[in-house]
Amino acid sequence: MPVRHRFLPLVAVLLLPTAPLAAQGTRYTLSGTDVAVYNLAGEMRVEAGSGSAVVVEVTRHGSDASKLEVQSGPINGRQTLRVVYPGDRIVYPALGRHSESQTRVNDDGTFNGKRGREVTIAGDGSGLEAFADLRVLVPTGQRIAVNLVAGRVVATNVNGQLRVDVSSADVETTGTRGGLSIDVGSGNVKVSDAEGDVNVDTGSGDVVLTGIKGGEVGIDTGSGDVTGTTLGARSLKIDTGSGGVHLAGLAAADVNIDTGSGDIDLDVDASLRSFHAETGSGDVKLRAPASLGAEVDFETSSGEIRSDFDVAVTRREEDHLVGRIGDGRGRMSIDTGSGDVTLTRK
Repeated sequence: MPVRHRFLPLVAVLLLPTAPLAAQGTRYTLSGTDVAVYNLAGEMRVEAGSGSAVVVEVTRHGSDASKLEVQSGPINGRQTLRVVYPGDRIVYPALGRHSESQTRVNDDGTFNGKRGREVTIAGDGSGLEAFADLRVLVPTGQRIAVNLVAGRVVATNVNGQLRVDVSSADVETTGTRGGLSIDVGSGNVKVSDAEGDVNVDTGSGDVVLTGIKGGEVGIDTGSGDVTGTTLGARSLKIDTGSGGVHLAGLAAADVNIDTGSGDIDLDVDASLRSFHAETGSGDVKLRAPASLGAEVDFETSSGEIRSDFDVAVTRREEDHLVGRIGDGRGRMSIDTGSGDVTLTRK
């Protein structure tokens, strides 16, 4: 008995970090159907959790780490956790020497708006040397948004509605189920093994997609390539201002791809109900099964049109071809301002 009594205080101490949000510690609990997490600098790992609440583990780093404050509470009807950074200049060495990112931050630690004070996150120089790494555990069916300015976000096996919003950071997701939305100002995005709707919007950065199943997939990038393999979806829409689109194992009934400048190279595994590809400058290459059937409209202002499929031509000009392939059950249009159009039988 004395031995058992001697260990009771130790157990109580070890349980303190897992106390509710109001307690001081590194582990916080957020209840509610809609949750948002905010952090200016660091790495955020979003993982599948158990129970009914979101759990956030916060680890502070840097010589000024003790000055970081963690706040919580509902904002605009949403339960939130915010890492609050004092000062207007934050030093985050992982950003790299001579690198900077600016954002406007409200006093409560929220951002992604036009209000609040301007804060600079720099890779070196003077300022508050502090950042925080977060591990976010998400229960099944949860709606959650994670917000980061500089660093990296990695999400694994999250089953729910996940939104990732970053300014200057790479984002990588694996094994998500439900809805996935990613908004990146500058950074690369990798999405693997996703089931459900997927939406990616990046100002500058490459997007890599692997193993997408079902739902609607939308990709919008101002500057960057879009590549992918094994993509099955009800619909796929890709819009890139400058960058190529290269996809293999594409199985989507409705496909719409538009790039201002860049090649479009697609390998299609299934029948197409509606297909549109347009590029201001670049070649368009499409490899399709022998069973392809579609009403086709191909046009190039400067380039050649080639097809391995027999086309029942209804109109043919030097740079424009209209006709039917097979049973004509689908609709296909390809338009390039400068480049060749090539349709190949697999």
